Amino acid sequence: MAIDPAAASRRMRELAALAPVIPVLVIEDAARARPLAEALVAGGLPVLEVTLRTPAAPEVIREMSRVPGAIVGAGTVITPADVRIAQAAGARFAVSPGATDALLDACEAAGLPLLPGAATASEAMALLARGYDMLKFFPAEAVGGAAALAALGAPLPQISFCPTGGVSPANAPDYLALPTVPCVGGSWVAPKPQVAAGDWDAIRALAEHARTLAP
Repeated sequence: MAIDPAAASRRMRELAALAPVIPVLVIEDAARARPLAEALVAGGLPVLEVTLRTPAAPEVIREMSRVPGAIVGAGTVITPADVRIAQAAGARFAVSPGATDALLDACEAAGLPLLPGAATASEAMALLARGYDMLKFFPAEAVGGAAALAALGAPLPQISFCPTGGVSPANAPDYLALPTVPCVGGSWVAPKPQVAAGDWDAIRALAEHARTLAP
């Protein structure tokens, strides 16, 4: 069933309200998927973004989707082909570093809620004109960090943003203090060494701490 941009943004706002941090996950081994999702959900982070950057990603999405309480989406969704892969894997939303008409058309036709990326006022305004008012701000730190987003958000208060790219426990509170930011995206809650070692207690603790970063 198709979805319109306003409905897609409403759904992404609902997900953004569930926790202040959306883990951005790059997973090489699908065998790690389920216990990783269990640790993150137990730590209070139910919305999970699995990037389509590894061959294992579709199976990771499928495995994580079996975890009670997990809401799993696909990240690095760039093309209509990616939309088909994400939907076939069971992704419940998609995240993109930017936006093209082809990508927007494909997500809307597939009924897959999209968090499209923007880094400039023109990009944000173009998406707003189409009906999207919940966007990814990317690459957040590289384009000026929280100060840049505060400046961008001032004339566009009707748009909410999920900053991603260089976000850490140190700077996440600066973003989360902005009125236009309901959540941030970050990879620090699932460090590669801990995932490789299966140190799920450490990852759960990182997730629990991430819950405390919102003001």
